[in-house]
Amino acid sequence: MNVRKPTEEEIKEFSQLPIWEKEESNFDWEYNATEQCLIIEGEARVANLDGNEIKFGAGDFVEFPEGLVCTWHITKRIKKYYKFL
Repeated sequence: MNVRKPTEEEIKEFSQLPIWEKEESNFDWEYNATEQCLIIEGEARVANLDGNEIKFGAGDFVEFPEGLVCTWHITKRIKKYYKFL
């Protein structure tokens, strides 16, 4: 799991991609492919099985690796552009 600020090129590219939205909630998830996303709105934290946790919000670029098993904690309705690699 990685969180950083996106490049201008990534902002331009991701603004053309599908959008996913979800209300405040907690749920388990497993990634079958690497996902990259650009957070448009909201806030969340994601914890893996080892207890490592990342926090992110609007304006962040986040990458989740293939094979990751985690729990999402959406603390403020989230909206993101995303793609799978």
